[in-house]
Amino acid sequence: MVFKYSVLGLAVGSALMAMPVLAEVASDANIERINVTGRTFNDYKVGTASGAMRGDIDLMDTPQSVNVIPDFVTDEQLATNLAEVLVNDSSVTAGTTRWNRQVFSIRGFELDSSNGYLINGHQQWSHYVQPIETLQQVEVLKGPSSMLYGQSGPGGLVNMVTKKPTYDSMLNLGFDTDGYGSTRAQLDAGGSLNEAQSIRYRGVLVKQDTKYWREYSANDENQERDRWLGYLNMEFDLSDDLLLSVKYDHTQDKAGIDAGGWLDKQGNVIGERKTVWDAPWAFTDNTVSNLGADLTWHMSDNWKVKAGYNDQQFNRQRFDSAPSLIEGSEDPFKDGYKIKPFDRYDDWQHKTAYADFTGEFALAGMQHQLLIGANYLDYFYQQQIHRGAAQTVIPGQPITQPALDYHTKPKGNASTYKYYGFYLQDLMTLNEQWKLLAGVRYDEQKKDAIGGNSYAVSPKFGVIYSPMANGSIYINYSKSFTPQGSVTSSEDVNEGDNLKPEYGTQYELGTKWELFDDSLLLTAALFDITVSNVTIEQDIPETSDGKKTITTQGGEQHHRGFEVGAQGQLGESWFVTSSMMYLDAEYKTGAGKIDGKILDGKTPIDAPEWSANIWTRYEVTDNFAMNFGAIYVGERFADTNNTISKDGYVRFDIGAAYTMDIMGKDVSLRANVRNLFDTEYLDGGSDKMVTIGQGRNFSVAVEAKF
Repeated sequence: MVFKYSVLGLAVGSALMAMPVLAEVASDANIERINVTGRTFNDYKVGTASGAMRGDIDLMDTPQSVNVIPDFVTDEQLATNLAEVLVNDSSVTAGTTRWNRQVFSIRGFELDSSNGYLINGHQQWSHYVQPIETLQQVEVLKGPSSMLYGQSGPGGLVNMVTKKPTYDSMLNLGFDTDGYGSTRAQLDAGGSLNEAQSIRYRGVLVKQDTKYWREYSANDENQERDRWLGYLNMEFDLSDDLLLSVKYDHTQDKAGIDAGGWLDKQGNVIGERKTVWDAPWAFTDNTVSNLGADLTWHMSDNWKVKAGYNDQQFNRQRFDSAPSLIEGSEDPFKDGYKIKPFDRYDDWQHKTAYADFTGEFALAGMQHQLLIGANYLDYFYQQQIHRGAAQTVIPGQPITQPALDYHTKPKGNASTYKYYGFYLQDLMTLNEQWKLLAGVRYDEQKKDAIGGNSYAVSPKFGVIYSPMANGSIYINYSKSFTPQGSVTSSEDVNEGDNLKPEYGTQYELGTKWELFDDSLLLTAALFDITVSNVTIEQDIPETSDGKKTITTQGGEQHHRGFEVGAQGQLGESWFVTSSMMYLDAEYKTGAGKIDGKILDGKTPIDAPEWSANIWTRYEVTDNFAMNFGAIYVGERFADTNNTISKDGYVRFDIGAAYTMDIMGKDVSLRANVRNLFDTEYLDGGSDKMVTIGQGRNFSVAVEAKF
């Protein structure tokens, strides 16, 4: 696979990252070296989540369920993608991984690529495997967050916080590999570029070559993936009160396509678990770049203005074979299977901007933490596609690559929309025991399509009661909205009618406690989410003008449950992060249909009743630590009719790390075993394209810190 990249860009990035480190090495004689053994800080517990309140407000003062996953934990797990990070939160379930992208749900609601993901608070078009090597932490914000971020789903958001520049020079070099021959090399550097330390940087370079465990049915070769990543973040102290941060990242990611496996009516995998039904020549090639800037002005000790802009360019070529079972057949070895090849080019452009004004003041006998802000999103999408003729394929035989070229076809109509939002939030401290949160947002979306304009008001309220200094009980009410467009079917009575947005309304009751001198955070939450205005369609007797259906918004989706979590230090040498969720999710649509199916009383795909996870670290000595982890996902439905289910499973993981001093440098060796007992399980996706869980896999890594 060929990687297209800018040699100049990589050279400049490498030079910037290397200069301060080389300078430090050259002046070793003038530096006092301090060797630190053991750790006096808690790597598993994070005190704030910047995305939850659009500011660094303590989690104890946040009337919302939020889970923060620090990079220390995911580095221990040798995570290579966002799915391997989010397994640390049981409220997040995985969906399909088709087309070299990852889909997730929070509290049973699927996250949309356009509004379910944030990077440093900016909406991110996340239609690809997000790089995690640039991340400092991942924040899972539970429940509706439209008051702060505009249109979004009712389950929550994932906010990815990137690594920040450092004042002191640092250089980390890492390399890891696994039992299938995959490799990943990483460089992470930071420091100051001038003596006054007013210009700082952080840069990351990654080269990854992945060899997957599954094999193509046509030639028994493994699916592969090649990825390059470059990231540079620079900070400039323009004055004592004015900070400019400029960030650029570029990802080139090319991989063979694995749509997953098919399930029979009993929920069993058709054929061998390792079989990839896609053609060996099928691939997806993503080129993604983000260029952004944030400006922070500290007007005084209590008042601050922050503004930011990000321009994301995302281009993808997908040369797909699109395999599917022949209708009425569950035996591709006997009847063959179909492919419908195409060559497609997608052009996404995602531009975001925001301005926040925050301040702290006393008024009417209360302390206020005020946020006034606005944000903006400009979305553009256009496609070119060249389709080939359908073919019947016999497993084990070569699949002929068709002569397709998307360049020969005209560009499709562009899809665009813009939305604006204005929000006001106030966290009021009434006294030592009581805090009150009140917020409201107004949104306006303009879309180049019939029924594309949409308006919404999103309130949020919360109350926090702290019976003790180390504990709080809270209740919140929040709302989300998702625009729906208009009725387009020419056979529908309501053709052309504008549809109202879907609204998600949540009530949440929770508690948070910090124990053992604030080293362990325990959380629990009860939630009840109802989505209204769900679009449904009903059949009617054919009218004189040929109308056969009527579309209304009388459907609902109701999810309720509870979560518990623990994060932090249990003892002098024992650390843990763990969570559990119970979920009861169902559609309430009466006789109405969604996508042609009556779903009343049905449970959404990949919404398990029970899920849980745990990851622990035990420090045997100052230099040697062991890890144990387990992930439980309960039984889930694989189809919307709830006739096919995927069995629940438990996956166990273990690991160990040893740190040594080599010539004054910390060098760490790590070995992990994922799926220790080689458990067979099914991950996310439907019966038509389910992801097959990977068997036992060994991985080893080495990291040197300079």
